[in-house]
Order: sequence, then structure tokens, then C-alpha cells
Amino acid sequence: MNNNIRFELSFKNIPQLDNKLNFCKLNNIKNINIPCKGLLKKDLFNSTIKYISKNYNEFNVTYHYSLYHQYSKNKEKSYKDFLDFLKNSAINRNYEILLVSGSKKKKNFDSVDVLAYLKKEKNLKVKLGIAYNPYLKKYYNVYSERERFERKFSTGLINSIWFQYGTDIKVLQNEVNYLKNIAIDEKLNLFGSLFIPSKQFIARFKFRPWKEVYISEKCLYSLDNFFDFTSDLVSFYKINNITPVIESDFSTPKKLNSVYSFLENE
Repeated sequence: MNNNIRFELSFKNIPQLDNKLNFCKLNNIKNINIPCKGLLKKDLFNSTIKYISKNYNEFNVTYHYSLYHQYSKNKEKSYKDFLDFLKNSAINRNYEILLVSGSKKKKNFDSVDVLAYLKKEKNLKVKLGIAYNPYLKKYYNVYSERERFERKFSTGLINSIWFQYGTDIKVLQNEVNYLKNIAIDEKLNLFGSLFIPSKQFIARFKFRPWKEVYISEKCLYSLDNFFDFTSDLVSFYKINNITPVIESDFSTPKKLNSVYSFLENE
């Protein structure tokens, strides 16, 4: 079963990373994602890639490259850094890249801009993942997500779409249908964020909601409703061949068992 899901790791330093990778290894988890946010950026992000490449080449890793968090001095320097990163990834075939603009888009240096720059590069063969937030138009009055997708997709550099988390399956269904229609002649891998409901998760989200992440009042004020929704979301992912990306903490036997038991019951 765990061949059909991915797990996102969170950590604050290399020793923590090592512990979590060992836990993954012991539990036969091969597919992992490394985010680029908070403390995990710049030096720690680069050190993480080197450490995993050197010590754990058995993993199938997707690195999230945040143009906001990796920005350095100016856009020319930042773009050169990203090009170097891509060239290194071409050598090291055991990882893929999810390109994200980041929590705040840099002017003339977000994922749309950078993909347009990459298209003009000669002798650069690369395929990247991109993020997609289905909930922006309905819940945040942001109408540009489809247009941005079409501009990204037109570069020919896209091989996967990663859906932001949210709790409106009708909206998600509409956007999945739209994307499949646009990319009808392309084989795109689809991934979707998934959280295992818990009182702790609800409390944290209520205290500090995440930017442009929609979670309904119905889910936030009833754990049973949240479980029911998550069951429906897992079923939706299965029907639409969307690989779940577990973003809940799974790094103890008890937590991992709760993830598996939840998925097995669906």
C-alpha cells in the first residue's frame, strides 16, 4: 500500500532528518517529500540534499524548491542558483523537483516567470512538478490560477501537478476535470495533500490558519465530520488516480499505524 502514497518529512536539523529517514527505512517507506519552508531553506535545504544523496540513495525523493525561500540578493543570482540546482538534479537521478513560488511571490520571479526563462535555455532537459490550489477562486477571490496553470503547462516542462489541501470536493472535482481536459494529450502525474484528522491539527489550524488553505467550519468544529470528509477525499483520490501526500506527522509507530489504518478502512 505504501507504494501508492508519499510522506512529507519535517525536521529542524540533520540529526532529526537522519532519525526520520531511518524510521522510513525500517518501515519500508520509499517515497518521501522534502518541503522548503520555515527553517528548511538555504543552507539546511542544500545540506539535506547532499546528505540524502550521499547516505540514502534508496529513497524516491521529491524536493520542493521554493523560489521565495531560496531567493538570494536578486533575481539574476537566484535564477543562476536554481539552474545550478537543476543541473545537479540531472546528475542525481534519484530525486524530482516540485517548483513552487512560495508563501509570497517575488515580483518577476515566481514559478510562471522562471518556467518561461527555463524554456529559453538550450541543452536543458528537465521536467518539473507544479502546485495548484483549486480553492483560490471560490474562497479567496483569486481568479488567476487557471491562467497561471496554462502558462506553466505551455512551456512543455511540466510532468506533475500537486494539489493544495482543502475541504470542498465539488470544487476539487471541477478543477481536476478542467486540468485533465487541458492536458488531455499529456501524461501528468497527480498528487494531493492529505492530513489525518486530529484534535491537535484542528486546534493548531484554528489558532493560526494557513494562507489560502480552505478548511470548512464543519470540519473545524467536529472531528467526526472531519473524518467523514477525509474518507471522501481518500476515495476521490483513488478514483482519480491522485497519489496522496501525507503531511501529518507519521514518525512514530503509533502515528504511522494511524495513517495506515485510516487508509485501509477506506
